[in-house]
Amino acid sequence: MLCCTGLLVCEWREPEELATLLDLELRENGEQQHQLLQRVRDVAKYSVKTNHPRFFNQLFAGVDYHALTGRFLTEALNTSQYTYEVAPVFVLMEDEVLSKLRSLVGWAQGDGIFCPGGTVSNMYAMNLARYRAFPEVKLKGQWALPRLAVFTSQESHYSVMKAAAFQGIGTENVFKVKVDDRGCMITDDLSEKIELAKSQGAVPFLVHATSGTTVQGAFDPLEPIADICDRQGLWMHVDAAWGGSVLFSKEHRHLMRGVERADSVTWNPHKMMLTGLQCSAILLKDTTDLLKRCHSADATYLFQQDKFYDMSLDTGDKSIQCGRKVDCLKLWLMWKAVGSQGLEERVDRAFAHTRYLVEKMKKREGFQLIGKQPEFVNVCFWFIPASLRGKENSPDYQDRLSKVAPVIKERMIKQGTMMVGYQPQGGRVNFFRMIVISPQLSYKDMTFFLDEIERLGNNL
Repeated sequence: MLCCTGLLVCEWREPEELATLLDLELRENGEQQHQLLQRVRDVAKYSVKTNHPRFFNQLFAGVDYHALTGRFLTEALNTSQYTYEVAPVFVLMEDEVLSKLRSLVGWAQGDGIFCPGGTVSNMYAMNLARYRAFPEVKLKGQWALPRLAVFTSQESHYSVMKAAAFQGIGTENVFKVKVDDRGCMITDDLSEKIELAKSQGAVPFLVHATSGTTVQGAFDPLEPIADICDRQGLWMHVDAAWGGSVLFSKEHRHLMRGVERADSVTWNPHKMMLTGLQCSAILLKDTTDLLKRCHSADATYLFQQDKFYDMSLDTGDKSIQCGRKVDCLKLWLMWKAVGSQGLEERVDRAFAHTRYLVEKMKKREGFQLIGKQPEFVNVCFWFIPASLRGKENSPDYQDRLSKVAPVIKERMIKQGTMMVGYQPQGGRVNFFRMIVISPQLSYKDMTFFLDEIERLGNNL
């Protein structure tokens, strides 16, 4: 069951066997060159081939070779993105890339920084929102503040809970807002949750909206959320780590209508734009240097005030890190190579493949979509084996259905033919989440996917 390249997506081994094959032990003496080359081959052989066209498991897939070249060069140059003196090229390059991303959001000015992943970008947003509301927190700490309240949808990324715990706000102070059948935030419930928090003595300060939820790919309604934030004086953050790239597409950017009214946006180009892990930006509308004021520690050994060049080029004090990896080069080089038009075509092609898959799925017995039509490129569905069809009213139906996806997943992993994720959600038992983004995908791959699910699951 190999693909046309003859390469498996993965070559599964149990952990004990894999550890033995890799010979992971570190010893006193070094190894010969031929041994090291074999180590390299083994690492590649037994790693998951995320660039394979039939890797559908995560919100990243595929490879752009211009971006890959940028990644190689980044590693070779091995510098840190904190001062102009050690990273002059990349300080200017990051500024240009961030400016271009902000312009797609709809901001002529603003600020931002590349972060180690969308979770950290979302943490920046929460920290900045708290600092704007209570700047004394930087000096006096959380104990000097009232109980704070964050609002996000039931289907938002778990990084919101992580950020609340990490920053001392507390996960019990994250109010989960109800969603509709598509997974989009219900704004009437947002208003009710804000009033509920106030009645409990909490002070609302942040609404965390999502453009492209992790499972269903839902887009929260940004315009009415912005209206509520304006009335309540709340920071509005949009987690567009997954969905942000629709802004390249004239056909699909309407999904994020109103994003320009947000205070901050998370955007992960390493997802739909294929820059490679990792490439995540926190973008800000702010022009008052809030990012630096919130995070600066004025380390004199790095940020001397009598330098011979413009000190505003030293961006390191905007970051919670000291050393910071260069993440702009791979995106810049890819963008230079294909242009905004090429990136738009990439987004539109992913939507086209999604539509094709859904139409084919609707015509096949045993495939049951979650919802009527995907809003994004997440295709969520149950596969109903022949043994369960027509038995929806049986008392053990849901229990038996919940076991289907895990068994199919195990079979595909062990055979190495493809990878796709599954999960339960809310009251729904385990279902598949197919992600359609790789530029290497063809309609043939979409047909293969459906055939393979049937082959792996029909005898269940």
